[in-house]
Order: sequence, then C-alpha cells, then structure tokens
Amino acid sequence: MENKENTKAQIIVVCGPTASGKTFVSIELAKILGGEIISADSMQIYKELNIGTAKPTREEMSGIPHHLIDIVSINDDTFSVAEYVKRAGECAEDILRRGKVPVICGGTGLYIDHFIKNTQFTEYENDIEYRNELEKLPNEELYAKLVKIDPKSADIIHVNNKKRIIRALEIFKITGKNKSEIDAMSQCENSRYDFIKLGLRYADRNLLYDRINNRVDGMLKNGLLDEVKKLYREGEEDNIKRIGAIGYVEIIDYFNDICGFDEAVEKIKQHTRNYAKRQITWFKRDLNTVWIDIDEENIANSEEIIKNCLNYVHLN
Repeated sequence: MENKENTKAQIIVVCGPTASGKTFVSIELAKILGGEIISADSMQIYKELNIGTAKPTREEMSGIPHHLIDIVSINDDTFSVAEYVKRAGECAEDILRRGKVPVICGGTGLYIDHFIKNTQFTEYENDIEYRNELEKLPNEELYAKLVKIDPKSADIIHVNNKKRIIRALEIFKITGKNKSEIDAMSQCENSRYDFIKLGLRYADRNLLYDRINNRVDGMLKNGLLDEVKKLYREGEEDNIKRIGAIGYVEIIDYFNDICGFDEAVEKIKQHTRNYAKRQITWFKRDLNTVWIDIDEENIANSEEIIKNCLNYVHLN
C-alpha cells in the first residue's frame, strides 16, 4: 500500500499557446476538482493591462479565486522569474493548506518550467562600473551582445527591456557563465509537488490562427483602443515598449503615425501568431506534457475536452 505521508501534493498545469482555451479549461477543472487558479502569464501580472492581455473577467472567473494577476505596475521593472517562482510557491502552499487543488494556468513557459523544476536562484554582486558603461549603449547594441553570449536568454528577453539585458551581461562578466547556464544548474531535480502538465494542442494550426485573429477583433470591439490611448496619454509608452506588450506596442505605433490603423491591427494578429509559434516550440520540448488534442469537432463540445483532461488527472 502506498505510504500517504510520502505522497507529494498534486498540482495541475494547463499550458499551451495563446488563444488555445487555457483559461476556460483551467476554470472548469478548478470547479470540478475544488481548485484555485495560479496564473502563469507574464503580461497579466500588470494592473494596467487588461483587454489586450485577455485577462479573465470576473464573470469568466466563475467565482474561482485567481492568483498572481494584477500584482505589479508597468512602472515596476523589478519583477523577475525568481519573484514569480517565489510567489507561485507561496500561493500553492496556501491553497494546499486550505485543502484545495492548485491549478497553474498560462502560456509563459519560462515561469512554468522554473516553478516545476523548483529553480533556486542565486543573487550575484553588481559591477557598477560595467553597468554604467553598458547604460550608455543603445538597446539594439546591448541586445546584439546578449545574442552573442547567451542566445537562450535573448530569446526570452525583449530588446527594449534594457535593465534585464544589462543584468544578463553583467552576470556573464562576473561569473564567466551565461544566465541560462546558471539557471539550468540551479534547477532542483526533486520537486516538492507531483505535477500533471496538460498541454492544449491544435493539429490544424489554421484553427488556432483563426481563434487568434477573432480574439484580436474582439479585443478591439471591447475597447482595446481606448485602453491603450489612456496609457499613451499618461506617458506609459516607454514602459509598454520595455515589456513588449503585444497589442499595445502596435497601437502606440499607430498613435505615433508610424503605421495606419488597419496595418496596426494586422501587425497585432501577426505578432500574436508568431508568439503562439514560439510557445508551441517551447512546450513541445517537455516530454512530460500530456497533450489534449483540440479540433473542429471537440472545440464545439467543450465537455469532451474537459473529460479528456479529467481522465488523465484521475489516472494519476
């Protein structure tokens, strides 16, 4: 008989590309399993970004508590993966103490992977002289340096996020190792939890792209233009570009007469589709992910999708 004292607490993870239906699936699972949602979305953490980040409304949440949404301002450039892992761990422990099931939901693979692997991040001293030297360089030159020494970090740090680029370069100078190597060495093989990682997969990529295009159209109907206009008038352009918020950057370009409105909308759709491709590539690397296939048949029958998810959860 299994020794229950040694059994790890179970955490459900629902991941996949943007617009794949993660929010709906995670909420339905939480309803059935008695769970609460821990968001793993690097844009939904920001209080000011709502419509363009597809942040779930109170109605969509259906009474299920959601954590790690609206926790920082776009003016705060200190939030890191390490901070996410710390806060997600605190949320998970609190949820489990109350006899509930934590359900991680999101498309930010970096957050999810480091939480699952229980990465123990190390703090390094600063090299103020080198940092001041880097501060004088333009973003594009700094980013090119990062691509050369640490392409993995460059793949996940936006070119406009100057602070994170400089920190990665600084770590390399101090340690002689790039940040992605150090993070990999810091991963703990023995996680505190038993993770059931469910990935939503579309065999027909065009079906996903149609959902993305329709979602962007829906965001515009729901007031995305006014949301971005308010932030633009409040002088938040640099902060939005620093975090690389898709949907916001393109509309700001429209406000600055860099492109027309129709072109801005098409760019939002294109950039979101490109982002979805990168997410799919990221999640496919993890062989422990159980893929839940979504097609034209079952997308209209959400009960079947949830049943497929529950079958695997109950088997474990």
